[in-house]
Amino acid sequence: MHSQASAAAEKAVVAPYGSWESPISAAAVSAAGRTVEGLAVAGDGRLLWVETRPEEGGRAVLVKEAAEPGGDAVDVTPEGFAVRSLAQEYGGGAFAVQGDVVVFSNYSDQRLYKQTIGDNSAQPLTPDYTGSVLRYADGVFDPHFCRYVTIMEGSSNLNSDHRKDSSNPVTTIAAVTISDRDANEPTVLVSGNDFYAFPRIDPIKRRMAWIEWSNPNMSWDKAQLWVGYFSEKGEVHNKICIAGGDPTLVESPTEPKWTSKGELFFITDRESGFWNIYKWDEESNLIVQLYSLDAEFSKPMWIFGVSSYGFLGKDDTSNKIVCCYRQNGRSCAGVLDHDSGSFSELDIPFSSVTNIVSGDGFFYVEGASATLPVSIAKVTLDEKRKTATNFSIVWSSSEDVMQYASYFSLPEFMEFPTVVPGQKAYAYFYAPHNHIFQGSSDEKPPLLVRTHGGPTDEARGVLDLGVQYWTSRGWAFVDVNYGGSTGYGRKFRERLLGQWGVVDVNDCCSCATFLVETGRVDAQRLCVTGESAGGFTTLACLAFRLIFKAGMHKFEAYYIDNLVGNRKAYFERSPINFVDRFSCPIILFQGLEDTVVSPVQATTIYKAIKDKGLPVALVEYEGEQHGFRKAENIKFTLEQQMVFFARLVGHFKVADGITPIKIDNFDEPSL
Repeated sequence: MHSQASAAAEKAVVAPYGSWESPISAAAVSAAGRTVEGLAVAGDGRLLWVETRPEEGGRAVLVKEAAEPGGDAVDVTPEGFAVRSLAQEYGGGAFAVQGDVVVFSNYSDQRLYKQTIGDNSAQPLTPDYTGSVLRYADGVFDPHFCRYVTIMEGSSNLNSDHRKDSSNPVTTIAAVTISDRDANEPTVLVSGNDFYAFPRIDPIKRRMAWIEWSNPNMSWDKAQLWVGYFSEKGEVHNKICIAGGDPTLVESPTEPKWTSKGELFFITDRESGFWNIYKWDEESNLIVQLYSLDAEFSKPMWIFGVSSYGFLGKDDTSNKIVCCYRQNGRSCAGVLDHDSGSFSELDIPFSSVTNIVSGDGFFYVEGASATLPVSIAKVTLDEKRKTATNFSIVWSSSEDVMQYASYFSLPEFMEFPTVVPGQKAYAYFYAPHNHIFQGSSDEKPPLLVRTHGGPTDEARGVLDLGVQYWTSRGWAFVDVNYGGSTGYGRKFRERLLGQWGVVDVNDCCSCATFLVETGRVDAQRLCVTGESAGGFTTLACLAFRLIFKAGMHKFEAYYIDNLVGNRKAYFERSPINFVDRFSCPIILFQGLEDTVVSPVQATTIYKAIKDKGLPVALVEYEGEQHGFRKAENIKFTLEQQMVFFARLVGHFKVADGITPIKIDNFDEPSL
């Protein structure tokens, strides 16, 4: 792709970086903004998935794979419903399927509903509490007691609205009777700890596995895997800790799954600091590592419903596990023989794999690559379950994306030195690319540095029209995996413990400096952007470093205790306490229903910077929460960010006809 563009470089129009015309519009980016929020295989072997639709105001809809290849997928969710949980604010795990029966969490009232696939009606399973006081996620069917077992989160005050009183919710594992009649009160099965996830029922014996953890830890810091045995009445009457209970070991078990034969598998990082797959030997009560590799077979559980592996073979009679791991910036899917401990890599087009669900001799995988947007593919295997014989796309976040292929900038995985001697961090660099335009030989492009959220999330170097929007207009773009990012093991992730606002800031600045020193970008036109936790890093970069010329910020209680530390560190790393150190323009975007990052924080930053006399703008969106879902808001945010940077630091005119918003301390005449 780039080689073809290079061959035609002599015919390219020379124009200032940042001013290039591009068909990848903000509208095209927002139209490609569909995301996947859960996968499952229905009783007939066809895939179900939840997709969010920006064009429907971010509505999340359960969809079923077409009956025949090339056919149209079918919406399962009735009109007026949306499949989305607000548990832990980030949600996920909003539905489960057994045969042709679906149970899902409805967005507007957060109640659980039962629906038969093909039926356009849904029956409530849980009571209608005034004010949405309870939320449900990560549920599974319990075949032993005809019920639905789920994570339940709610305020300790049943007369309050959980969305307005979510500072200290109570989390439990609960059961809801599956009935064709009235809604039923949930029954608490497991309680007493701060957090729970992955309740999974053994299909053979009356028992359940789950993950639990307590403040101030997150599940990827330190957690425990438990198995509880059900009494004749369905109560948990006996519990044993399988992993995470040894005080001499620090580990974070995750993703427990039972085979149809009653064998328990899970993932933990106890041996090497990397998440690998293990099996519980019930007779000896020991755990056995199936395959050892310095790679991550799972990821931090920011949302419920993560699925990184599955069992192959009808009724799980096969000894094969399909799984994926992340190593050195790349994902690898493969088949693990859990008897021999051998691993066979599968040749599929995805360089990044997110979720996997399996069937009999096939599996579905959510993934992407540098030239493929986020998609779901069905992969069929040979009889020996070692080789992929067919790879077909079932769903794509952007079906029309390849029309822009000649404008794509391919990511370059790079290592760069940090401020710690001998230590490296990682990033994906995208050079400006447009087959019609090129910059002059005496000009370097402006750079936009993106700081991912989490802060334990990860940049993955896959096709993202939101990145190509910038590079096709003549910007260089870099996605930084600073110390603390996932995908590189516990040791790399824990660089951020007690150092949030230090390590991430240093690494982002080091990355930008590295690109300047290697002659790839203009030192006078360095900008930084971030959302959520990445927004904090962005503001800290602007407050405590002089390297960047402008920034954009798109605005976890105990989590911060581990990442920052004591009260003195809180103060010293909070940008709002050092407004006098801001020296460049900032634009802020804020959802007014965000309960993760309060709108008050954006307003406080905005007023402080405005009072200092620096150029600043604040855009607030009604009806948006943590992460924008509406197409019109995604489009407006991208356009205003581009024109803001162009007006204040770019030294070029944007080719698009964008009407800029007012910038305080910049647009009004000086007195």
